[in-house]
Amino acid sequence: MTTTKRSAWLDDDLEDLRALARSFCEKQIKPNIEKYIDQHHVDRDLWNKAGELGLLCMSIPEEFGGGGGTFAHEAVLIEEQARIGDTAWGQAVHSGIIAHYLNAYGTDEQKREWLPKMASGEVVGAIAMTEPGTGSDLQAVKAKAVREGDEYVINGSKTFITNGAQADLIIVVVKTDTSEGANGISLVLVEADRDGFRRGRVLDKVGQKGQDTSELFFEDVRVPTSNLLGTQEGQGFFQLMMQLPQERLIIAVGSTAAMENALEFTIKYTKERHAFGKPIFNFQNTKFKLAEVATETRIARVFLDDCIVKHLQGQLDIPTVAMAKWWTSDRAMVALDECLQLHGGYGYMTEYPIARMWADNRVQKIYAGTNEIMKEIISRSL
Repeated sequence: MTTTKRSAWLDDDLEDLRALARSFCEKQIKPNIEKYIDQHHVDRDLWNKAGELGLLCMSIPEEFGGGGGTFAHEAVLIEEQARIGDTAWGQAVHSGIIAHYLNAYGTDEQKREWLPKMASGEVVGAIAMTEPGTGSDLQAVKAKAVREGDEYVINGSKTFITNGAQADLIIVVVKTDTSEGANGISLVLVEADRDGFRRGRVLDKVGQKGQDTSELFFEDVRVPTSNLLGTQEGQGFFQLMMQLPQERLIIAVGSTAAMENALEFTIKYTKERHAFGKPIFNFQNTKFKLAEVATETRIARVFLDDCIVKHLQGQLDIPTVAMAKWWTSDRAMVALDECLQLHGGYGYMTEYPIARMWADNRVQKIYAGTNEIMKEIISRSL
């Protein structure tokens, strides 16, 4: 990473974890990136290999099979995955998001049933929020869970679901009371082997082509009412609002890492590539553009590090993490575009890391709430 000093949230133990995470990413993921892109998903045993090394659910309590660490542990792995340019493996969603819904709102029985399996890689998790007609408007979801005795009958469809093709356990956002808006939303656990559950196609995206982002369909899927996440119906919207900030911080981590990586790659490229008898780096325009990217990258890192420290202390508020999500994802695309331009025609070739990074990171401005929604959240605090 292109930083001047160690981030305040890091310590020697986390640096040891970084060495392990870096080795895993270099040996197990990097040689297979093209394969994952071609098949549109990672190999299933990647999850098991990560679980064996303790790289899954690191911030989940040991009592439930996790690593007993903090968000800092998840951030280190996210950074190392970004460093090799991989976006296929949906571990940040699995460990940093799904596991935390279970840990925060699950019953003791639910946590003991699912979290150890998620930590070992036996079970892959996903969360099904978005629907074809709703986008960021979670209050408008149409998927329904109708109670019949001691079961819910679920009907509806979801799209843009990370880990959708491989997930064994899906947290589904549904309406348990269609007469209510936000107060009618609940989260229900659906096992992928339930009758009536069907996976659609793996979606053909601009970037992140190795990630199995999928459509999911629920046709009279019956699950026990004990699969409800939370103590009662109607808590889903609150649960989403409480967990989305960490998801947005994860995006800020990935966006900042992308800026740092792009800067590093581009400095190296411009010093090695020659034009008109001298390195591209020696042209004033190149130096000025890289100076701009370096400055914004440093600002992003300082802002991100401050947010991580606050998050670890339980002091990161919703408007601030919305600022971090929109600003880092927005400036990452500016930085990546400048870096791609400095590569010339080669920057448009997918064999060059910068081209793939540019395409893969564009979605950061869209998911976990669009950047326009982030600005709306921020404006409410002004």
